[in-house]
Amino acid sequence: MSTDSERLALGRLGALLLDAGLSVTEVSARVSNVAESVGVDDVTVSVLPADIFVADRETGVMSAVKSTGEELSMRQTALSVRLVGRIIGGVVAFADVQDRIEQVRARRRHYPAAGGIAGACLISTGMAIVFRCPWWAILSSLIIGALVGLGIAAIRKSPASIAVLPFVMAFGTTVLVGLADRTFDLGPVPLFAVCAPVAILVPGALITNALLELTAADVVTGASRLMYGVAMLGFMTAGIRVGADVSGVELDVASAAKLAQAPRLENAADAWQALPPVWMSWFGVIVLAVGLGLAFGAGYRLSGVALIVMLGVYGVLTALEPIIGDVAAFGVIAGVTYLASQAVERFWSDIPSVVFFYPAFLLLVPGTVGLVSLTSSDPGAIATALGTFISLCVGIKVGELLAGLRLRAD
Repeated sequence: MSTDSERLALGRLGALLLDAGLSVTEVSARVSNVAESVGVDDVTVSVLPADIFVADRETGVMSAVKSTGEELSMRQTALSVRLVGRIIGGVVAFADVQDRIEQVRARRRHYPAAGGIAGACLISTGMAIVFRCPWWAILSSLIIGALVGLGIAAIRKSPASIAVLPFVMAFGTTVLVGLADRTFDLGPVPLFAVCAPVAILVPGALITNALLELTAADVVTGASRLMYGVAMLGFMTAGIRVGADVSGVELDVASAAKLAQAPRLENAADAWQALPPVWMSWFGVIVLAVGLGLAFGAGYRLSGVALIVMLGVYGVLTALEPIIGDVAAFGVIAGVTYLASQAVERFWSDIPSVVFFYPAFLLLVPGTVGLVSLTSSDPGAIATALGTFISLCVGIKVGELLAGLRLRAD
């Protein structure tokens, strides 16, 4: 029979993992593994997006722990997952769990506001380069991305304002781009010129968790996360459309809406309206990875991991797309990436699978691309985004099954 302190310790560990951004499926599995490894195997673990319930099978007594809701940095996420592995491996005593949890939460990043602003700026710029927006749009993404970072830092100080953040930022970004377009007569504005600056607000991690939960039969949680993510995209789409109406900006729906389209864009202009060379897309991925590390507090080592992963994913995608099509390519890469993330965590515990997995899915998950598709109102683009989502689900499930077979074989 389990004790109250044991159940609370397991619940607090699960709350830490929830705050670290893991899916409820992953949290449930990891906490259950910890319970089994420390001899508290007579409990059941149930996880909701903000709550952990640990119940004794024999008595039915349950302990509930609520997550703090505090968003942890990527480095803290790695430390959280590593702590779980060390408890299972016997390196950390279960009696010391609470102290270790407090140590992880205390490892706050230095200058989070400055890192968030710089990260938003670089993510915006990287997106514009990867999708080969004109030079003027890349410059505007650099400037407006920094302004978005400042706005996020200011608005997040007021929790009541967070609900309107996606709409307000999307609206403001579109108006600023529209003013620049009318002032300098830049012509039709690529969709990513208005979507790239708000890319940091796109719920990519949320949609990724929804994918993982839906493929693991956690349908209620996965569906609720997915609907919330779609609602956020809807607010951002509304902000862009209202901003376009107010500023009179003409959005170019023929611009690249998918990664695979960017290399095929023809450079029919010059000066600031010209497109960057195709090889610059690789540089854009580097900028994107650096921005990701700064925005989410990854640190040098994990930022390097994110860079390698994102370059690899982009390279494989550009190689596979002409052969099997972009929708199928996304599914194949999702499965391979999931397998690779599990293998990396097994051999290098300092690189948890979640830290390996999420940077790849920043490029794969149809978050920003879904926003572009909704903004364009192109049925073909929306259908492609939906097909990509289904392909990712299938790819993740196949990768999960193969990873499970490998573990049982070992």
